[in-house]
Amino acid sequence: MTSKQKLLMNVERVREDFPILTRTVRGKPLVYLDSAATAQKPKVVIDSVSDFFSRYNANVHRAIYELGEEATREYEGAREKVAQFIHARSPNEVVFTKSTTESINAIAYGWGLKGKMKPGDEVVSTVMEHHSNHVPWFFVQDYKGVKLKWAGMTDDGALRMEDYDELITKWTKVVTVTHCSNVLGTINPVEEITKRAHEVGAICVVDAAQSVPHMSVDVQKIDCDFLAFSGHKMLGPTGIGVLYGKEDRLQEMEPLMGGGEMIREVHLGTAKWNDVPFKFEGGTPNMAGAIGLGVAVDYLNGIGMDQVRQHETDLTEYALETLGDVKGFHPFGLRDVSRRGGVISFSLGDVHPHDIASILDVEGIAIRSGHHCAQPLMERLNVPATARASFYVYNTPEEVDRLAAGLRKVLEVFA
Repeated sequence: MTSKQKLLMNVERVREDFPILTRTVRGKPLVYLDSAATAQKPKVVIDSVSDFFSRYNANVHRAIYELGEEATREYEGAREKVAQFIHARSPNEVVFTKSTTESINAIAYGWGLKGKMKPGDEVVSTVMEHHSNHVPWFFVQDYKGVKLKWAGMTDDGALRMEDYDELITKWTKVVTVTHCSNVLGTINPVEEITKRAHEVGAICVVDAAQSVPHMSVDVQKIDCDFLAFSGHKMLGPTGIGVLYGKEDRLQEMEPLMGGGEMIREVHLGTAKWNDVPFKFEGGTPNMAGAIGLGVAVDYLNGIGMDQVRQHETDLTEYALETLGDVKGFHPFGLRDVSRRGGVISFSLGDVHPHDIASILDVEGIAIRSGHHCAQPLMERLNVPATARASFYVYNTPEEVDRLAAGLRKVLEVFA
């Protein structure tokens, strides 16, 4: 069995930075195992948001007084940090949105509905996508008459790469794929998929909501045309997301939102758009969120993304071994932890996932239950829902032990 001592990161030191982890739930120390839904925030991120509102709250790009200039410096500084974090060529390739969902919708609308797609074109997706990477393409299908196609998966949770041999054709215009499944933890070979898309002149869109927070991501190495992720899953505030796009692709897109800031000039009946990335940031942006995200990037860089990834790999391996000793425990997904993220979806005998989560809550343990915004994947797995535990930089082997003990209590209740 994987040793608890194998973990290289000083997790107890990291935990000191997260105020919420000191609280109790139902009289017991909190065990937070739902970071795939949203991550907890270190104090430096919390303080950065408070500091913005306390010291230099002003609108960005529009003021020539000191507060406005300071806000603009910090906001654009955050854009530069994000660009460096994902290895973009330029900060101009980073657009701030409110979420991964908004980012993918912006692509489907600006490149699909209003841009390059026409009836008969094809979008190739996968069965393991989050609804955020399904539904926006349904809009394009309904309004543009394009055809949607999906790559399948093996019974153990790997993407069926051979499906792309038939799915990608001369009519393919978009290939979209999750980098890391929010249900199975499967890490997909996005570099290879991007290459396959480019061979027929299609673009590749990567949903990186579950990868950017947990591993080193290099958009130039992947060579994807677009990539989307959320700040709140990577220790940042809620309400801030990122749309990465190659600059020429962003130039091709129409903006999702019209209004102030995203224009160069407006006359009665006509308007000209601002340069990228500003043409996609209509209205007053989430300045505090962007600044907080920049601080979250600093925090993760301080740990080192290789360390983050190794910690989660070790913890996932320990969890699969430890939880495997619990009667009736059945995990979904690959057993090879080098090919999966720190997410374990599972069933426990015939106990409903909602009942599992409810009983664990009494023990102070927070996990997810449901279809995880991935109903097509649930149908593929032939289950109505799963329970899900997900790990991050602040989780420990001892918390895995508490989860195992909690699952045994679940079995006692339903004995």
